Amino acid sequence: MQLARKVIDRQTSALALPISKPESRLYMSFLSIAFISLFIGGLMGLLQVFVRTGKFTLPFGIDYYQVLTVHGVILGLVLTTYFIIGFHFSLMGKTVGISDKQRKIAWIAFWIMVIGTILTATMILLGEASVLYTFYAPLRAHPVFYIGLALVVVGSWIAGFVNWHQLAVWKKAHPGEKSPLLAFMVTINTILWFIASLGVAVAVLIQFIPWSLGFAETINVLVSRTLFWYFGHPLVYFWLLPAYMAWYAIIPKIIGGKLFSDSLARMSFVLFLFFSIPVGFHHQLTEPGIDPTWKFIQVVLTFMVVIPSLMTAFSMFATFEITGRRKGAKGLFGWLKKLPWKDVRFLAPFIGMVAFIPGGAGGIINASHQMNAVVHNTIWVTGHFHLTVATTVMLTFFGISYWLIPHLRGRKLTPKINRLGIIQAIVWAVGMSIMSGAMHIQGLLGGPRRSSYSEYAGGDQVTEWIGYQMAQAIGGTILFVGILLMVYIFIKLTFFAPKGEEEFPIAEEEENAEATPAYFENWKLWIGITVVLILAAYTIPFIDIIQHSPAGSVPFDFPIGR
Repeated sequence: MQLARKVIDRQTSALALPISKPESRLYMSFLSIAFISLFIGGLMGLLQVFVRTGKFTLPFGIDYYQVLTVHGVILGLVLTTYFIIGFHFSLMGKTVGISDKQRKIAWIAFWIMVIGTILTATMILLGEASVLYTFYAPLRAHPVFYIGLALVVVGSWIAGFVNWHQLAVWKKAHPGEKSPLLAFMVTINTILWFIASLGVAVAVLIQFIPWSLGFAETINVLVSRTLFWYFGHPLVYFWLLPAYMAWYAIIPKIIGGKLFSDSLARMSFVLFLFFSIPVGFHHQLTEPGIDPTWKFIQVVLTFMVVIPSLMTAFSMFATFEITGRRKGAKGLFGWLKKLPWKDVRFLAPFIGMVAFIPGGAGGIINASHQMNAVVHNTIWVTGHFHLTVATTVMLTFFGISYWLIPHLRGRKLTPKINRLGIIQAIVWAVGMSIMSGAMHIQGLLGGPRRSSYSEYAGGDQVTEWIGYQMAQAIGGTILFVGILLMVYIFIKLTFFAPKGEEEFPIAEEEENAEATPAYFENWKLWIGITVVLILAAYTIPFIDIIQHSPAGSVPFDFPIGR
């Protein structure tokens, strides 16, 4: 019986469906918006680091905070969400399939998101929504900005519902079989996104839109920030888990190996679902009005995320070593030589994995109550953010693009594009190391975040920051070269690469791996535990916040007094 179950497991993991041209157009539409956003957001980032040197002034009366808002929203929300949804759809289409009706609904999701994105971007570009990526109250944006955000979230929900329906249809047609690993992972990530984005949806619909329309004179700032960070921290894992999907189930195939353990991969994703949502207070450790006991509880839950992260590290390096030794590697680290370092599909994500080591260490500092007090409002946090999301996640997304785009477009990843991709990955890594490193050091010296260049009345401490701000401009310039290279590669792979077939790499599980337990398909259990953890972490403190909050704040429009 167990042997038969293992056979079914491997047959399921090896299942790969063809992707039709209508499907390809859907997936590529999401990816195209993502790469357009990469260029626009990257350009805004370049302007930012120039301004922070004190040697450059934005032309045409453009405000620094307007540029900062574009950079954060376009890269942090638009690029990531569109790429992830396009990637999700491609994984589901490849493993469980998509019907014509499901595809039509997915297009509805796409256009709702596009309309929302256009509305939001227009308000920012018109200078009516310079409220930064976090859109903290009491800064007030134009109502259309919040309406646009709401549409993007609603569109993403519809896309998630399509993913869930795809899996439900597959399971009905395959009773008793475990779901394909990648479909399981996509389902976990969409559940995480839906539960987390409920927080920002409530804030936007109930607080921000009525307030911005003038129906409410004041806004409860602490409630709005709590709802944002209920969403804001799991958002990071919504970005990260697609990278983990590639690490677990795709990279092994690329290096000529196999998935170390299907069960371990599924358990790590379940644990990320448990421990990534009820931890928003660790972003509010310096926020008055929240009982320290509840901050402590959520910090403890935050550290629990280390467990699935270490599980992932163990699984990946076990895969690397087993694969290398099968290829004849000798000695303690001889397997490293057997890895395909000249294959950009492996190299770019691997650099991202390495970057996650110092990025994760910085996250531990950010989540520690005492150390957070030192770095909280400094540019250290910005450096951490760029090291994790803009390096670990983005380089993995780039690595995915090198095989996904040609596969969807019926083209080939040529040796020339592969070499250019390796150059791009190295350029990105060098630029980010310089920029993020300078941000971390300047943060330890007290350099603030969220601020334009200022001499702060000639204070002595400020002179210590200038050199690091220059380094950030140098690193940012190198990074922008990397962005231009990646956009060029995207265009090349989409329109000009030679016609052909590129593999959609999905790894099979090791033959001697333990069979995956049936309880992983118990979605009621996983969702139920998640809801219990959220209620335990938020119910009492949220009631306390509402009951004892200070008077609401009147709006501040930016620029102040416009």
